[in-house]
Amino acid sequence: MRTHQDPLFRKVIAPWYDSEIACIVVIIFMLPILCFGGLGMSAALDYPAYQGYVWVPLLVMLMSFFVLVSTIVRLVGRTRRRYPNLS
Repeated sequence: MRTHQDPLFRKVIAPWYDSEIACIVVIIFMLPILCFGGLGMSAALDYPAYQGYVWVPLLVMLMSFFVLVSTIVRLVGRTRRRYPNLS
């Protein structure tokens, strides 16, 4: 006789790219990219010939900041769900 397998009691398996280790690696890689964009902005503002291209490092900074914040929010939300008595 087959056993009754109720999907309500199964553990949710997160994909590998949504694991805690992958999120921490993304955070670690986004911090230098954010700094690189800041250095690019300062370099572009120092030279008058490149001031028209300030949008490129600014775009790099904004995109890396967005990825960084969204990953941190995801990790904090997961931690709060796992340990509800923590906060």
